[in-house]
Amino acid sequence: MNFEYNETQAMIAQSIRDFAEQHIRPHIMEWDEAQTFPVPLFKKLGEMGFMGVLVPQELGGSGLTYHEYITIVEEISKVDSSIGLSVAAHNSLCTNHILTFGSDEQKKKWIPKLATAEHIGAWGLTEHNTGSDAGGMNTTAVKDGDHWIVNGAKNFITHAISGDIAVVIVRTGEKGDSKGMTAFVFEKGTPGFTSGRKENKLGMRASETAELIFDNCRIPDANRLGEVGQGFIQAMKILDGGRISIGALSLGIAKGAYEAALKYSKERHQFGQAISNFQAISFKLADMATEIEASELLLHKAAFLKEKHLPVTTAGAMAKMYASEVCCKVANEAIQIHGGYGYTKDFPVEKFYRDAKLCTIGEGTTEIQKLVISRNLLKD
Repeated sequence: MNFEYNETQAMIAQSIRDFAEQHIRPHIMEWDEAQTFPVPLFKKLGEMGFMGVLVPQELGGSGLTYHEYITIVEEISKVDSSIGLSVAAHNSLCTNHILTFGSDEQKKKWIPKLATAEHIGAWGLTEHNTGSDAGGMNTTAVKDGDHWIVNGAKNFITHAISGDIAVVIVRTGEKGDSKGMTAFVFEKGTPGFTSGRKENKLGMRASETAELIFDNCRIPDANRLGEVGQGFIQAMKILDGGRISIGALSLGIAKGAYEAALKYSKERHQFGQAISNFQAISFKLADMATEIEASELLLHKAAFLKEKHLPVTTAGAMAKMYASEVCCKVANEAIQIHGGYGYTKDFPVEKFYRDAKLCTIGEGTTEIQKLVISRNLLKD
């Protein structure tokens, strides 16, 4: 077992650090306060191969592993987790769904443009009245010859407005039936397919979140991913990888907040010495560093299982649950170490604190992760 970056990971980490310092850090608060989704930035990320991390090279991607993917999302999120979230959603949800369940023809049609960020991807499962209860969705698709007529809406969808392609799971059978849902690919400009209200969020404000609306939207059966009735099953498998993404996002936030707190604790003097010399502060730093280390190990274990095509549901849920809770705790402690300055926008920990909370909610709440873990522990 080797816990050091290999040569490829080290090179990627340095590359994304340099990119983030040049193209992301100068604009963090500008994008956050205006809730700007910086599409040109994602085009640049696509040129560097960071929008098709897991995509094979023959389809225009980087052909890297989940270990490199964690590194990329983590390093971006240490600087701006809003950008890390959008990179994660594009890679692990939309692109990965087509890559995993699409036909060869569908992959050739959509994946190369997604891998280079010529197209931005979205993924739709959640609805206004169905968050964790995805089986109760109300968005329906009715077969009409060799087409489907889709009606309904999805909400809390990353890139709903700016996305060019969306993979959406809709109901094609009875409500509550896990085999009554099907996945389709929707392209921007399709009549009846529009975006709705953009959410005004607490954090992750540079990552666009809005509604997808379907009003008698007619799409060809050729846009269906996999068999009819397999959409929910596909979504659960995609979320296994998505949880690794949110874990990596959480790890980046935690590391960013910790590093800021560590630096500040050495610079801030009270009673004639750096506050890092006080046990109350040094013990906080010790707890933060230990829990970050544990998060990282859980994540790379899940990545290892994913790469080996071994069961990853439990490990992914554990990694996501632990890392997301740790990032909230670390961000909170980072503000505490900064004192009053941590509550201002002049220091980065204020934004880490706001951004962190989403990690315990998105792609399955902490409570849902506990449900997934406990069911797997008890099923035998």
